[in-house]
Parts: sequence; C-alpha cells; structure tokens
Amino acid sequence: MPEQYDLVVIGTGTAASVAAFKCRAAGWRVVMIDHLPFGGTCALRGCDPKKVLVGVAESLDQSSRLRGKGIAGSAPSIDWPELMRFKRSFTDPLPKRREEDFRRNGIDTIHARARFLGPRAIDAGGARLEGRYILIATGAVPVPLGIPGAEHLATSTDFLELERLPRRLVLVGGGYIASEFSHIAARADAQVTILQRRERLLTGFDPDLVQWLTDKSRRLGIDVKLHAVVRAVEKAGNAFRVAFDSEGVSSSVEADLVVHAAGRVPDLENLGLEEGGIEHNGHRLELNEYLQSTSNPSVYAAGDAASVGPPLTPVSSRDGRVAARNMLEGNCEKPNYLGVPSVVFTIPPLARVGMLEEEARRQKLRFHLRKENTADWYTARRVAEDCAGFKVLIEEGTERVLGAHLIGPHADEVINIFGLAIRKGLSAADLRDLVSGYPTAASDIGYML
Repeated sequence: MPEQYDLVVIGTGTAASVAAFKCRAAGWRVVMIDHLPFGGTCALRGCDPKKVLVGVAESLDQSSRLRGKGIAGSAPSIDWPELMRFKRSFTDPLPKRREEDFRRNGIDTIHARARFLGPRAIDAGGARLEGRYILIATGAVPVPLGIPGAEHLATSTDFLELERLPRRLVLVGGGYIASEFSHIAARADAQVTILQRRERLLTGFDPDLVQWLTDKSRRLGIDVKLHAVVRAVEKAGNAFRVAFDSEGVSSSVEADLVVHAAGRVPDLENLGLEEGGIEHNGHRLELNEYLQSTSNPSVYAAGDAASVGPPLTPVSSRDGRVAARNMLEGNCEKPNYLGVPSVVFTIPPLARVGMLEEEARRQKLRFHLRKENTADWYTARRVAEDCAGFKVLIEEGTERVLGAHLIGPHADEVINIFGLAIRKGLSAADLRDLVSGYPTAASDIGYML
C-alpha cells in the first residue's frame, strides 16, 4: 500500500519550504522529496552564494576606485580558492541543517527523484506515496540550447563551484547570470566575453540604464558582443572554441570555460506529468489563477516551477504561502506581484520596479519622466563610482509612481522604497515627505521626484 500524506512536496527550496511548514503547522502530514541537496537553488546554487562572491568583488572594486583618494599600499586581489572556501562556509552546512529542521517540525524527507504514477500517486526512489495534494516546486534548469557542442557548456552551478577561476571565460547569453558573473570574474582578472544574441543585455530592464551598465562593463575590459548568435562549441585541446555569427559575419572566440547564461526554464522534464494528468505547454504548466493545475485539481505549483510571477526568491516565498493557503482553505487567494523589485547584482547594481517607459507608453498612460546621470552626485562621488543614475515614471494627475529604474551604489536597497510605494499606492508627494537619514542613498529619493 502507498504511504498516505496530506501533502507531497516535490522540491526543498523556498516555495517548497514555505508551503510545507504552513501545511504542517495546520496539522497536515507532509513529506518533501528532492534528488538534489536540500535547500533549493537560491540558498545553494544561486542568489546567496552569488552574493557572497559579489560582496568580495565589491570590496575589491571600491578599494581600487579609491586608490589615490585615501587608499594606499599594494593593490589587493581576489584569492579565488579562498573565496570559494568562504562561500562554502555558507552552503556546505545548509542541506543537513535544512533537513534536520524539516524533521524536527514533523515533516518527512526523502532523497530521490519524484515521478507521478497517477493523479495523486508519486514514486520516490521506489517508495510509493499518495497525497491528497501534491505541490510541484522543483525550480528551474538551464534552457536547452540545441547547438552542436552544448554538452561542453558549464552551468551557473558549475561556476559557483569552481576551485580556480579560468583565465579566459565566455558567457553565452545576456541576462542576470552573464551580467553578474562577468562583473565578478573581471574583478578577479579573468578575460571575459559575453555573447548576447539580442540587441542589448538585460532586455527586461530600462534600455538607457542598461547602456550605462554595458559601457561600464566594457570599461572594465569585458568584451560585450551583441547580435551574437552562437552556432557551435568545440573542444580545442584543453580549451574551447565558440563559433558565432554577428550581423552576417562569422567569427569565433577561444575560452578555458564556456558558461550557459542564456536563461532557465521550469524543471519539469522527468516528473511524468502525463501520468499525473497534468496539462502543460512545453516547459510551462497550465495553471489557474490560484496556482492550481487546470487538469488535476490535486496539484499546485509554486516558484520557478509555476513560472507565473518573476523568477525571484521573494516571489517563490509568496507563491508558497498562496498555494498552501489555497490547499488548506480552498481557492481563496491569488498571487499579487505588484511592486516586486528586480535587481542585477553587478558592480554597481542595476534595479527596477514597476513599469518600463515603453510599457507605460504602450498603455497610453500620461506621465512625467525624470531621468538623470548621477555620477556627480555625492552618493556616487563619495565612493568614486562613475556609473550611476535613475529614471522614474510618475503618472500625471495622481502622482502615482508607475516605475523606478536605478543604477549605482545602493540601488539594490533604495529600489525597495519605490517597490513599497507602488505596492501600497503611495504618491510621489508621499515619498517626498519621507525624512531619511542623511547622508544615505535613500536621502537621494526626493531629488529623483
């Protein structure tokens, strides 16, 4: 007989954990299944370890910028093996701690791949389980590229586990991974090339601020190639040769490591969705507005696996809470992604919340646009940062903040204030009324409005 549970959770990341704890607190019998180390992408293979690397690169970068302005002595450099040891002090203990936490709270755990055997039946490494509800929270994986030699590409996970940083690095793609890893690697003295098939990097961000960041990247020595369509990756001795076309011209670049940075898709391939009666369109589950499968009411999804909101950790957390409440109480809550900020942890960081300028114009909204390069403002000059600025969209009449786009020191923190304004309907006048500590980056907000 299969083991009976109220909730079977596939995955152990943010969305999975939030839902599991909430349902267990309500008295449900819960089991969590994961074939990877417990903890999920953000804590082990994404946001958190990446930010550790960024923090060291930021410190080095600021020291370098302030040489001759009070910083003297021999120039510091990144010790990559030591940096990896520091990073592992965060990631290595986590899977055991996370599993112990689950078990201490009465949640069963299984290390195995999960596969549907029927609408409510799961195989987990030979164990047969049956759940009143099943939550798919498996995260995301690199999108298949379908090019010759794709098997030679390293993943972002591989990059975050490198014992030594190769001298020559090629990043295939132009989103978060390419932008952030290129800034880390460049500060560690690697030769970095980005091959982006589209017309600019970070197409989900404001194009003017992205151009400022691209210019900054090139000043750092990062070779950013746009309209570059990768055709093949070949092994060339101990190195690789990446062939690409750019605006009708065929070319190639050699590297010691080639990293897949071309985006991710929900990790659904090995779940047996057909056996579970779960409709999907390629890499996307068919869900209703309550994060519930449209074809199997016993199944919900959350986080990157759901692919409904932005692929961000706070969204995964919110999805987990929404899915849990809907399973516990009946469909009563829809996820709300209004005012969720996105940050690219380059150096300096780039951030956005709300509408892009083109989106507001497409909706025929009437708005005031405030835009300025702020490299000469105190916040940037104090740390000798030459890449800083903002663009803010304020609706005419209501003074509602439609969108905010920031780049520069502390943009990753200041964007949260704009996010709160958008989520809670605060006006530009409300933000001007904010009395911030001074001198801080948040005290610049009044001048942006």
